[in-house]
Amino acid sequence: QVQLVESGGGLVQAGGSQRLSCAASGRTFTNYVMAWFRQGPGKEREFVATITATGYNTIYADSVKGRFTISRDNAKNTVVLQMNSLKPEDTANYYCAAGNAFGRAARGYTYWGQGTQVTVSS
Repeated sequence: QVQLVESGGGLVQAGGSQRLSCAASGRTFTNYVMAWFRQGPGKEREFVATITATGYNTIYADSVKGRFTISRDNAKNTVVLQMNSLKPEDTANYYCAAGNAFGRAARGYTYWGQGTQVTVSS
């Protein structure tokens, strides 16, 4: 089992920045691909970004490319999503996920956090 706890959500103005963190505990963090997904009001859960176990490779959703950066610190068992130039449409509950498949599909991730809410005001 892997336990994931997100933090860093809150209210931010459009154009601002927010930094989300995900702390992992349980099984060896370095075994897992890590990702962020989000679910906005009235929307389905969607892929945001993912990073390989080594941190060498990343994939981003087109909607966040160039604005968001995913990174990980394997010594601290954390993964971070730095969000810049935020837009109202980025408003969502953001979830951290861990799995073995490097990709955009939610079914590739076994473990999920409870989520942290990000609200971007216009």
